[in-house]
Amino acid sequence: MDHGHGAVGATVGAAYVRRMALALGLTFVYMLVQIVVGLASGSLALLSDAAHMGTDVLGLGLALAAVVLANRPGASQRTFGNYRLEVLAAAINGLLLFGVAAWVLLEAIRRFSEPGEVTGLPVLVTAVFGLLVNVVSMRVLAGEAKESLNVKGAYLEVLADMIGSIGVIVGALVVLLTGWVYADTVVGAAIGLFILPRTYVLMRHAVRILIEVAPPHLDVAEVRRRLEAIDGVAEVHQLHVWTITSGMDAASVHVLVNADDSIHPVLDTARTVLAEVGVTRSTVQIEPVAHSDGSAAVPESMGQ
Repeated sequence: MDHGHGAVGATVGAAYVRRMALALGLTFVYMLVQIVVGLASGSLALLSDAAHMGTDVLGLGLALAAVVLANRPGASQRTFGNYRLEVLAAAINGLLLFGVAAWVLLEAIRRFSEPGEVTGLPVLVTAVFGLLVNVVSMRVLAGEAKESLNVKGAYLEVLADMIGSIGVIVGALVVLLTGWVYADTVVGAAIGLFILPRTYVLMRHAVRILIEVAPPHLDVAEVRRRLEAIDGVAEVHQLHVWTITSGMDAASVHVLVNADDSIHPVLDTARTVLAEVGVTRSTVQIEPVAHSDGSAAVPESMGQ
């Protein structure tokens, strides 16, 4: 088997720069419309959705910048290039979303005690326009969201915005038909609550990658057993598995072999085992069983 090492490929999100740029442009324009109409109409629902849109604009901008930078050649000290920028952008998006949700909920509490006037018709028209923008943006990002954590974060934000737009439409209709201004406040608070669980899932995934926990779909103990079962292997130690960025899992492992003539067959089989479990970047160090490098003293749990 060929033991050559190919160049590190582009991140999953790199193929979708133009689509992400389109989604960013649409979101930015709609955010400006929401702010103007929300201030003029006194609608908390519209302003809360505009605040969420603001995080979408920043989030999509970060996502776009991360994808572009992640695919530039890394400097000599950045041996994995800029791949982690995508994950860092996803984590920043999550923090922003938590902040927006908190602001909306606090403002909703204030509005319940001090209700103001809400002009329903401009809010309704703006929300319908926003719904169309959200649908277009979701269609643009849908395919990429299945493969890239960074794009998935942007997709979830647009999804939340779409549901938010539907809520704003319902609230505006209630205000128009019944005059019950609290409907707008209720919708605003509901948008804030809707953001939280999705943000938690996104943040949990991003943090797992940043602290180099093994991918959730991969059983490290099972990988170790499969490596130890390779013919000619005496011992496996220092097995570490982590995620570099979305769709790019990596592993390093030391494998002791019983005889020198087992080195090449064991190396080939070990790399095949890792590839079969989804590890696209692997470093396998093969050592004769008589050789001791002192690495067994390092805790085995590190990086798993």
